[in-house]
Amino acid sequence: MSPSNQRVSYRALQSLLLKRFGMAAATYFMSLSLCWIAIFGGLFRGPLSTALASTGLVILSQLVFLALFTSGRNLRFSDPSLTEAQVLVAICWHTWLLSLVDTARGTLLVMYVLIMLFGVFQLKPRLFARCAAFAFFAFAGLNLLEAYQMRLVAPNLALLQVCALLVVMVWLSLFASYVQALRQRMRRRRFALQAHQDTLRGMMRQLEDLVATDELTGLFNRRHFLRLASRELENLSPSHQHGIALIDLDHFKRINDGHGHAVGDRVLQTFATVARGCLREGDVLARYGGEEFVLLLPNCDADRITACCERLRRAFANAELACVDVQSLSLSVGMTLVGLGDDLDDALQRADQALYRAKRNGRNRCDAAWERLGA
Repeated sequence: MSPSNQRVSYRALQSLLLKRFGMAAATYFMSLSLCWIAIFGGLFRGPLSTALASTGLVILSQLVFLALFTSGRNLRFSDPSLTEAQVLVAICWHTWLLSLVDTARGTLLVMYVLIMLFGVFQLKPRLFARCAAFAFFAFAGLNLLEAYQMRLVAPNLALLQVCALLVVMVWLSLFASYVQALRQRMRRRRFALQAHQDTLRGMMRQLEDLVATDELTGLFNRRHFLRLASRELENLSPSHQHGIALIDLDHFKRINDGHGHAVGDRVLQTFATVARGCLREGDVLARYGGEEFVLLLPNCDADRITACCERLRRAFANAELACVDVQSLSLSVGMTLVGLGDDLDDALQRADQALYRAKRNGRNRCDAAWERLGA
């Protein structure tokens, strides 16, 4: 992954974690609101200073988590979301709150469920079960401590609450395990779907290549060339012009008749190889049909297209076919220039007429449509 992508991923992760922390902070705000409702309702058995100190410490603990997230130090931990730590801290604070109330304890017991739900989608089943066990033993320990100190008001009610919390924690642990298993299945299915999509995209690219490419020479076919050339002409600026050349391999029928079609195929492949070495990146060469090829040179003038075609003609004349005795290889070229507003069919017609003159004048030469216009 590139550094820029890493920075984007880092910002996205931190943004998501800060949003989750915001949800946790909102839950703390609601819990503190309930705490102060209990205080003003006379259900709090500690002094007001204890409530104020507890509220301040709760806020301080959340500021510590906020500092970890905003500074990026949370990324040093195996779980950057710090979900388990936040759940354990919340359980400690809630158990402390329950130790300061009597009759409201059963009502506030539901906050344990809210705390545990915070980790359902993030914690692994083993970690979730550990947090659930911590919540149960914290509440059970609170009741045992009060029973030992003879401060437990209603032992039967406390036993019922402990048993109810045990049932809820067990159920939540099983539910969290099911949710995580479901997420794993969904993740595997998503990966499988992505793999299928990648395979499908690869097959589509292969199909596009087959549709656009001549199988024998590996060059573009006529249909794809016409599509590319039309697009180039549409995007042509007034100050530029393109060159188009039609290329015909001389005496190709004689080679086919005298040496067989396999040798003729090798001649076509040899031309394609030679032509690739003579063209620049961005030039478009395609098999136009049979032994005829078409060339598009973007942003060129008469001198450049003439030099390119002459270079290609000489290179093909000097090419050799291994293990095949072909006396000579040559080609004829018809060239034309196209500017803004020119029609592609008209340009190909001009190039075809120039090619006809080149073959009529002895072959193995390059003729240009603008030479006839100049004459």
